[in-house]
Amino acid sequence: MLQNLGYHKAMTTHFADSPVKVRAGSAPGQPDHTPELDALYRSFEHELLVPLWTEIGELMPTQPAASAAPHVWRWRDGLLPLAQRAGELVPVGRGGERRAIALANPGLGGAPYATPTLWAAIQYLEPRETAPEHRHTQNAFRFVVEGEGVWTVVNGDPVAMRRGDFLPQAGWNWHGHHNVSDSPMAWLDGLDIPFQHYANTGFFEPGPDEVTSTAIPARSRSERLWAHPGLLPASQTEAQPSTPIGAYRWEYTDAALRDQLGLEAEGYPGVIEPGHAAIRFVNPTTGGDVLPTIRADFHRLREGIQTATRREVGSAVWQVFEGRGTITVGQREWTVERGDLFVVPSWVPLTIGAETPLDLFRFCDTPIFERLHLYRDHLEGASG
Repeated sequence: MLQNLGYHKAMTTHFADSPVKVRAGSAPGQPDHTPELDALYRSFEHELLVPLWTEIGELMPTQPAASAAPHVWRWRDGLLPLAQRAGELVPVGRGGERRAIALANPGLGGAPYATPTLWAAIQYLEPRETAPEHRHTQNAFRFVVEGEGVWTVVNGDPVAMRRGDFLPQAGWNWHGHHNVSDSPMAWLDGLDIPFQHYANTGFFEPGPDEVTSTAIPARSRSERLWAHPGLLPASQTEAQPSTPIGAYRWEYTDAALRDQLGLEAEGYPGVIEPGHAAIRFVNPTTGGDVLPTIRADFHRLREGIQTATRREVGSAVWQVFEGRGTITVGQREWTVERGDLFVVPSWVPLTIGAETPLDLFRFCDTPIFERLHLYRDHLEGASG
């Protein structure tokens, strides 16, 4: 079987550009390095083959070895002033569709990805500007840390954007934005771009340069039909893969978190751990996640509270909405405040401590791994 190894070895100079490079290792159980073994490995490279025994440590680690790195992006001294400068220099229009500035995780080789599956960016719109309509298969959302005056128009339905609002955007729906105010506005965009790029599933289609409606109602049509707690329209009872609600308003998020902590103070259940209230944004037609590939939730910690240390399969991006705290992600620790964003890679432990009352928005890729039956989590000190 190996009679032709000499031929392949002689031909390696002609195939030096092979994308396959077999790594001869000295790990336990690996064969000793010999000229014959080297010739075998060069033959593998020539035929675009990779032996499992040289790769198993990376292909099948004992636990997830995240490629993404823990990292913090600063809002006040980094993201916001750079977005403002981009607003002065870079037009919105067909050149780039959006004035969006993506977070590039330092562990991902310069790719514009916050994690291997999640894209996060700050989008900035100047006064009286319009971001033209388009649609794409990538699932998306907008979360507003500060400001108001922008309406996003989804399939002709104008949806107001205000501080604390969460606005999910399922894939393949027409949408554009227009700022009707005299002040600029910035917000967080989140999408599953890296996941769809890796899976080669993305489609994109440009639409009109202007939004299809310039109306500025206080409530969108989707909210008027769907956003009534515990109530579904009898005319729309079938399950939908993504939420039909165009905006989840801050006043309801705030009230839910406040009531959870109030119940805790009265001795009743409701919080996920002492001093830690949380809500999940859900699809009212299923009770599941708002988007097929993205979960979004909101957390509130009392001053002085420190969360349990937790690991999860899958990655997450967090943004501080209000307050000041200390986060520990793996071996890194930072103090964070309003607007700051940080990334928690897969299976890297996270602990959050609240120096003041602390509100945080989070989105993650958990629905992907739950559907694949690959999700797991672990609380430090818990059994199992």
